[in-house]
Amino acid sequence: PLPPDQFSQEEKPRIPAAFNLSQNYPNPFNPETVIEYQLPEAGRVSLKIYDLMGREVRTLVQGEQPAGYHRVKWDGRNDQGQKLNSGLYLYRIHAGSFVQTRKVVLLK
Repeated sequence: PLPPDQFSQEEKPRIPAAFNLSQNYPNPFNPETVIEYQLPEAGRVSLKIYDLMGREVRTLVQGEQPAGYHRVKWDGRNDQGQKLNSGLYLYRIHAGSFVQTRKVVLLK
């Protein structure tokens, strides 16, 4: 067997070829949804939720992240832990020079 810090060809961690922000699921959601994103290289990542007025309501990820496939759950709450009203929200990722925004619908 290989030492614990080495991988066989089939077991190597998969690294995506490009940055990507997937559509959340389920969408619409209640009480929580999953947001997945891909990083082809390690770096500083910011993933935030905004209302339609452009106000930041929740920070889901802020900091250094390794390359790979990532997922985070959002429970429909703001940074103060309060449940948000039903409606359309936006989530945006910043990773290096990559920026992408998608829509999410919260239903109660």
